[in-house]
Amino acid sequence: MKRSVGLALELHRIGAVRFGDFVLKDGRHSPIYIDLRVLIGHPPLLGHVASAMVRGATDLQYDCLAGIPYAGLPLAVAMSLASGKPLVYPRKEAKSHGTQRQVEGVFKAGDRALVIDDVITTGGAKLEAIAPLRSAGLTVEDILVVVDREQSGAQALEAAGLRLHSVLTITQLLVELSDAGLVSAGDLNRTRAFITEK
Repeated sequence: MKRSVGLALELHRIGAVRFGDFVLKDGRHSPIYIDLRVLIGHPPLLGHVASAMVRGATDLQYDCLAGIPYAGLPLAVAMSLASGKPLVYPRKEAKSHGTQRQVEGVFKAGDRALVIDDVITTGGAKLEAIAPLRSAGLTVEDILVVVDREQSGAQALEAAGLRLHSVLTITQLLVELSDAGLVSAGDLNRTRAFITEK
């Protein structure tokens, strides 16, 4: 996928990319944190990211977008508005009232859903989110994220028969920030060492 030049700088500008000591979902300490939830406070940049995602999905075949709650939902909404593709999303839990649906939106069995999320690390959360989509009759083969942290997520998805696509990899992000003088040599080296750990 062609890199979206300048996007890393914009994400850094709004505080979506930070360096320090952060605890990840799996308990590991990371020297970098990518928080794309802040995009909802910057509508023009959210639109720019959505456009980059639409471009990234040009060669993919899909009938609808499936946003993963919670961080993937605003991205998927923005992408839906930019592309005209309908949106569905899996609920965190099935409703105990009304329709009792676990997947919201308008779709039919066999429709191809392009799964949308913000960041991928190991891929575990993506696999969990895909299960109700498939149970509802949707076909899921491709996942599109803004940033791939390049920490085994693609491999985990591939093992499950899924293809990962990203607007940026963490390596591309680091190169762009380094070229712009926005990351110290220490933070850069610590982050590169962390993402290559097994």
